[in-house]
Amino acid sequence: MVQTVLMIEDDARLAGMVASYLAPHGFAIRHAANAQEGIAILQREQDTDLVLLDLMLPDADGLDVCRRIRGLAAPLCAVPIVMLTAKGEPLDRVVGLEIGADDYLPKPFEPRELLARLRAVLRRPPMASDPADQVLHFGRLAIDPGARTVRLDGQARALTSYQFDLLVTLAERAGRVLSRDQLLEAVKGHGLDPFDRSIDVHIGRLRIAIEDDVKQPRRIITVRGAGYVFAKVQDA
Repeated sequence: MVQTVLMIEDDARLAGMVASYLAPHGFAIRHAANAQEGIAILQREQDTDLVLLDLMLPDADGLDVCRRIRGLAAPLCAVPIVMLTAKGEPLDRVVGLEIGADDYLPKPFEPRELLARLRAVLRRPPMASDPADQVLHFGRLAIDPGARTVRLDGQARALTSYQFDLLVTLAERAGRVLSRDQLLEAVKGHGLDPFDRSIDVHIGRLRIAIEDDVKQPRRIITVRGAGYVFAKVQDA
């Protein structure tokens, strides 16, 4: 069975060499020279088995492309991703793997190693569904803890890592009032002072991102003297 690999790589010569080497081993390569073209092909063709993604693209950072793929609707968000890049520093590899890449191969590389890594990734069984990674739907608002994305009316909302974790903490406990101290404890590990009261500032920024009217919030409600509560029932 032929397996389809989408190679998002601006070096056409390298893409051609990879395609020639992998073809006899049962792989068909689709080549995209930039991020925009790659995402378009992935969404249009719908049969990609694996994405081979360069970290340094002319129109986007490969890490951002990885995040965008993981933020797509199923099943595209689960397509395996192997990073292929000239950057070989350990930190780059860690970041790539943490945001959703399945493997990482620095350039220059041996074609046989690339083949072995592709086969190994494709042999991995699909990850079992984890309730903690299920998309949380609240009317027009969708929160995906696994892909770390937030969408309102289908449009992505930009949040910092801290703000996203704060939102998930509230959403997973929808209907329950959480004090500032409880919220700080739940999202600890972001380097904030435990006595920092700036959580109110982050709540304000969350409201800017997900509320229709920040002066009359309907999703994150302030409970005077107690804390905040995420509304269970929201607009349809």
